[in-house]
Amino acid sequence: MKFAIPVNNGVLSAHFGHCEQFALIEVDEKNKSILHKELVASPGHQPGFLPPWLAKQGVQVVIAGGMGGSAISLFQQNGINVLLGAPAIDPEKVVIDYLNGNLVSGDNRCDH
Repeated sequence: MKFAIPVNNGVLSAHFGHCEQFALIEVDEKNKSILHKELVASPGHQPGFLPPWLAKQGVQVVIAGGMGGSAISLFQQNGINVLLGAPAIDPEKVVIDYLNGNLVSGDNRCDH
């Protein structure tokens, strides 16, 4: 399984489309461990671009603080599940907490 986490200043970004980087994290679901982590520069906020771009990277799950409704729909159309309201913490901890069923999510922190 592969995750995409939007990152600003080393922690999960509050708004998916306006992050500096994406942490692409591949995991072993059975052992609940991280196999590979790569930080890639964000290609910028271009409506409709990120869902297919991340799908081509093999991403299956996006975890973010917030995201607009149309973006959520586009991710789903590209076969990517979206989890919102995640805290601004280290992206590896976000993924490990998710795998262990300990990720506490809140409200979508995006209003568009």
